[in-house]
Amino acid sequence: MFKQTGEIKVIQKLITLEKFINKEALSGIILFIATVAAVIVANSSWGQDYYDLWHLPLGINLGGHEISMSLTYWIDDGLMALFFLMVGLEIKREMLIGELSTVSKAAFPIVAAIGGMLVPALIYVGFNTDNPYGFGIPMATDIAFALGILMLMGTRVNPALKLFLVALAVVDDLGAVLVVATVYTNEIHAGYFLHAGIIYALIWAMNIKGVKKLTPYLILGIGLWIYIHAIGIHATIAGVLLAFAIPINSKIDEKKFISDTRKDLDDFESHIDDIPVINHHQIDSLENIGYNYDKVQNPLIRLEHNLHGLSAFFIMPLFAFSNAGVLIDFSGVSQNLMIVLGVVLGLVIGKPIGILGLTYLATKLKIVEKPEELSWSEILAVGFIAGIGFTMSIFITHLAFVDETIIAAVKLAVFAASFIAAVIGVILLLSIKKV
Repeated sequence: MFKQTGEIKVIQKLITLEKFINKEALSGIILFIATVAAVIVANSSWGQDYYDLWHLPLGINLGGHEISMSLTYWIDDGLMALFFLMVGLEIKREMLIGELSTVSKAAFPIVAAIGGMLVPALIYVGFNTDNPYGFGIPMATDIAFALGILMLMGTRVNPALKLFLVALAVVDDLGAVLVVATVYTNEIHAGYFLHAGIIYALIWAMNIKGVKKLTPYLILGIGLWIYIHAIGIHATIAGVLLAFAIPINSKIDEKKFISDTRKDLDDFESHIDDIPVINHHQIDSLENIGYNYDKVQNPLIRLEHNLHGLSAFFIMPLFAFSNAGVLIDFSGVSQNLMIVLGVVLGLVIGKPIGILGLTYLATKLKIVEKPEELSWSEILAVGFIAGIGFTMSIFITHLAFVDETIIAAVKLAVFAASFIAAVIGVILLLSIKKV
């Protein structure tokens, strides 16, 4: 009985992971379409209208406190906070019950992710010692694009490789969050720390008291976003902080849900009559089942599930379409050649060297153990696939620079590097013989 229950839970986790990967793959395709569309529109006769639209000022007034930003910033600071909320939920889930939940599972992808962030950053700094502020750009991996490529290759890709990439990308996301929170901030207004701290304390107090309803967390999360933004820390960090405080345990366990549901179903059946509509006894039974249905769901998993579609098919494509539009003008590239080289070589060379090199060294030193189902050739291939920066690299680009010429040059560098890394990764995967 217990063995079967354990096997069922393993199967459920695999099904959930497969759905996640499939959704990320489709999201990657939509992101690509949105990116190409943005570049085409930006270089068309509608180019000026395109730029004017995203710089349109919009503001809201809350109790005398006004927040006014351009449409682009509402997307980058507002909608992307929901994306980072989902990222935070994924990180917490993986750390509690997923691929990062045990030392043996987590060690190898953690080392890989550290190498994949550290080496690209060092390469960028090596080319830009006088202005290293953009070091976070080549550190990022776009999980949607990366998983999209693996999924499009179908059965040619080792399934274990997809799990490794998911775990690596989750750690990579955590690294990106830490960099954004600590490096890419505006002027700090310390007076708002107290307000943000009180709200965050209330959120955790609800968690400790066993509040499972998501609505109070989300309402307080809006307040947290407002004060994080007021402090000067990038407002998307509010999404991650909120995610870490969302409870993962449900209000009732699975056995109680099954027991109570059986009673309600029996009661529903016992009150069947000849009238072609359900009676009040049956309505009560259905309401009890619905009530317990809400109580048995894990708040964290439920919120992540609800956000995933919104993020994958609306927020990220909109972000890509609003930020990826760049004029194809290589004069800016030559003017900022060191920055461009730092980004391109960081993504194309730094990612695979960091991922393969640090894991190989850590394995030889017996710090970690390479999963038996993965070969070093596959890990190298994933290293190149992880060099696809795209939306996350563009996101950090807008935090690192204000000069539009530099931003345009970096975007072209990110596009070129991501394409080169993807092609090399695919070629390597196709050259690996399946055993």
